[in-house]
Formats: sequence, C-alpha cells, structure tokens
Amino acid sequence: MKTKAKLIMSIKIWMVIYPSITLFLFLFGQPLAVLPLYQRTFILTISLVPWMMYVGVPALDFLLNRLAKKSDTN
Repeated sequence: MKTKAKLIMSIKIWMVIYPSITLFLFLFGQPLAVLPLYQRTFILTISLVPWMMYVGVPALDFLLNRLAKKSDTN
C-alpha cells in the first residue's frame, strides 16, 4: 500500500473510531468504571473493532463514494 493510501485509511479509521469510542464511553463508561482496566479495555475492543471493520468503515466508504459521485456529476 502506498503512503498516501495508508494516510487516507488512517484518517478514515480515526473518523470512525473516535466518535465510536466517545459514544461507547458516554453510554457505558459509568457501569464499566467498577471493572479493572484490562476488563474495560477488553469489552471496549471486543465491541468496537468488529463494529469499525464491518459497519463503521464500510459505511464511511459508502458515504464518501456517494459524495464523490455527486460532486463528479455537478
């Protein structure tokens, strides 16, 4: 993968993971606060990595492709 493609993929991942982590912690942060750090981290990652890979990034790609096609037609 070229450097530019890696940079673009990194930005896409960040665009999905940042709001996902923020929402997850907003919704579940208090109940999970009683757990040890390693358990909280496990629950966070076991939930958000599949979300990101199978839903979040593909949805972002879909939206970006739609926006690109829309701007190409104008």
